[in-house]
Amino acid sequence: MTAESAPATATAPDRPVPLLVGAGITALEGAAMAGWGVYDLISGFLGSDAAFGRTEMGGIVLLLMGLLPLLAGRALLRRQKWGRSPAVLTNSICLPVAYYMWQSGGGMVAVGAAIAVLGLAGIVSLLNPKVTAVLYGEQ
Repeated sequence: MTAESAPATATAPDRPVPLLVGAGITALEGAAMAGWGVYDLISGFLGSDAAFGRTEMGGIVLLLMGLLPLLAGRALLRRQKWGRSPAVLTNSICLPVAYYMWQSGGGMVAVGAAIAVLGLAGIVSLLNPKVTAVLYGEQ
């Protein structure tokens, strides 16, 4: 068997595990944000809230804001380097959100802790040297 005929799985993986973890966490955060936006849209149209219009606008904003992390996660899976900056930004924004959820007390402490762990795991995985080597080449 020559090098040219060797199966592609025999070579080093072109998507290291930290890249897959970072892309997955970023896509999960984007899906959660977009899902909350859809929920706000639907609840605004079906509810009898006096603030009709503001809820729908907030839902549209959340939906659009959720699309960027989804696109960034997709770009990372395709090894496109532009996806890392919005992915790291999205994971960084999770930290102050987790802090304020932690400060709320009650059941929000556990949710805040989970968001903080996801945000930190996303940042650490996306700034891993293996991910940098895949996205930007050996430097």
